[in-house]
Amino acid sequence: MHGRATAPGAGTVLNALATGTGSAFAIDAETTASVELNDSDGVRGTIAEAPDADTRLIERCVDLVVEEFGDGEGGTVETESEVPMAAGLKSSSAAANATVLATLSALGRSVGPDPDDDISRIDACRLGVRAAREVGVTVTGAFDDAAASMLGGVVVTDNTEDELVTRDELDWDVLVWTPPERAYSADADASRCENVAPMATLVADLALDGRYAEAMTVNGLAFSAALDFPTDPAVEAMPIADGVSLSGTGPSVVAVGDRTDLERVQTLWDARDGETRLTTTRTDGARIL
Repeated sequence: MHGRATAPGAGTVLNALATGTGSAFAIDAETTASVELNDSDGVRGTIAEAPDADTRLIERCVDLVVEEFGDGEGGTVETESEVPMAAGLKSSSAAANATVLATLSALGRSVGPDPDDDISRIDACRLGVRAAREVGVTVTGAFDDAAASMLGGVVVTDNTEDELVTRDELDWDVLVWTPPERAYSADADASRCENVAPMATLVADLALDGRYAEAMTVNGLAFSAALDFPTDPAVEAMPIADGVSLSGTGPSVVAVGDRTDLERVQTLWDARDGETRLTTTRTDGARIL
């Protein structure tokens, strides 16, 4: 009983920590999960690029799918990823989505929009969000990040109810700067983020009006201040890029726009410690391989 699936990471339009409303867009950087199910007891997880990392999330994803669609199977799950961990690029959401789909595939279950499918893509996404909450890797449940990764495109969500408000498709080039330090979502200071709720409400209004690039720039300034990250990288990009924001709870900063313009921003950001990466948005989301 074998299954493989892949899911993209994502960048932030609106951090959901302030109000429970979030928005994110899928980017072309993938996490792949391989699941083997058998009659063994329990699930053993491995993260290829970080053998000592916490594997509870991917193990719990397998458990939840088996509880709902399987017959008590155990086995193994391994992920390998282009998405750096604890960098604000939704590595946990991508890993959860890929693992859920790979487990469903291993069980021979169908995923999709057809009424005859065993589970819809958005409900598969909710299983991963539930696992993330249960193992404590997220404050909000990260339904916005997970929905963007699972469905592709850009989404606005109500994370308090795990409901999709709207989904749209974008064709952006994307520049990511990831500094050497890491920041874990579960450690974010939620109370400080709640202080910027009026700005988050403005960001949500902009996003729902389709003004995603402007929304993410406002979000980036507000949440960089709330989470104590420097705004210098964003200020450097603002005259050039269409939009720029702290991604998630940091530390990565993501800029969007025309590739030629983003190459100019990349020259500026390359002077900083860390790594830059030029990529694109994704509209297809997670998929079984």
